[in-house]
Amino acid sequence: MGAMTLLTDPWMLGPLEVPNRVLLAPLAGIGNWFVRLQAKRYGAGMAVSEMVSSHAIYYGNERTCVEMLRIHPDERAPGPAGAGGAPVSIQLFGESPAVMRSAAAHVAASTSADAIDINMGCPVPKVRKTGAGAGMLADPDLAVAVARAAGEGARDAGRELPITVKLRSGLRPGDESGYALAHRLVEEAGVAAIAFHPRSAAVHHKGVPDYELAGRLVESLPAPVILTGGLSDAARVRAAFELTGVSAVMLARGALGNPWLFRRLLSDDEREPARAEVLDELAWTIDRAVEHLGEARATRYLRKFYPWYVALLGLEPAAAKCLGESLQHADTLACVREQLGGVLAQSGNGPEPRYTAALAAA
Repeated sequence: MGAMTLLTDPWMLGPLEVPNRVLLAPLAGIGNWFVRLQAKRYGAGMAVSEMVSSHAIYYGNERTCVEMLRIHPDERAPGPAGAGGAPVSIQLFGESPAVMRSAAAHVAASTSADAIDINMGCPVPKVRKTGAGAGMLADPDLAVAVARAAGEGARDAGRELPITVKLRSGLRPGDESGYALAHRLVEEAGVAAIAFHPRSAAVHHKGVPDYELAGRLVESLPAPVILTGGLSDAARVRAAFELTGVSAVMLARGALGNPWLFRRLLSDDEREPARAEVLDELAWTIDRAVEHLGEARATRYLRKFYPWYVALLGLEPAAAKCLGESLQHADTLACVREQLGGVLAQSGNGPEPRYTAALAAA
């Protein structure tokens, strides 16, 4: 019997070495460079971008091509995940092989991406109705053609990037079309790995993931399987990893505003973050959002982030509700920093903050 595989062990994604087995999932509308960088700072072995439209790239949409495809230099800096930094994958979606080939060629030629992921799992109706996302499950021949085209596009640009596909188990409960499609994608399109969410598209994020089905896929698929879905805390991640035998796990909703989940899984540090640490991390996030979007857009964009951090502050329910509402209605980031500075002044615990000088002075 061989040694037990650990989450901290490196593994191969095609020709690409990934330094550990805990990855950041693609988070639609969220997974930009600083969210990926945050996950990497806490140990993530690889991070996948937010979902990017292949059609928007094909037609040269400036915000898509410049902003959504941006890989920050700091993502390449050495960190805890590995001496050369953790790999970055760009996730694309779309239903046209020709458009996907062009978009993949653009990603390979104009970014430093280490891999390309194709979204065939998004359950959102406006994506599915175009035939993209989980809509691909209804047309497996087209799905194979789209995945094959992505690899061809990367080669057109002179790069051999591993292509992965993120899949749901099926369209409806009991449907295993995603399981069947996974085999075709590997065997016919040369896909390097499958990121498998063992829930149907119909239930979105509800219900219990079918980890037994994921285990069956691991046993039958001649390529790595990456598990996602229902991995909301360290105990569940470890149990699912052991039960299914997957090559890696991919954290999604459980990691929102909670990079400490990576730390728990990849080190012996099981402690909850102190209030000052949470505020420190939020201050870092605010600064990076301004760098990414500018002050005005960051003020609006960050409103989706605040609830995740407020939930970790350990405040009394009434105080947490009041702070959350105040942050949502803040017109400027100066006002946000002032409110968070008041919480910091009352915390009196945790390590010396690195990023919260502005909060303390607010």
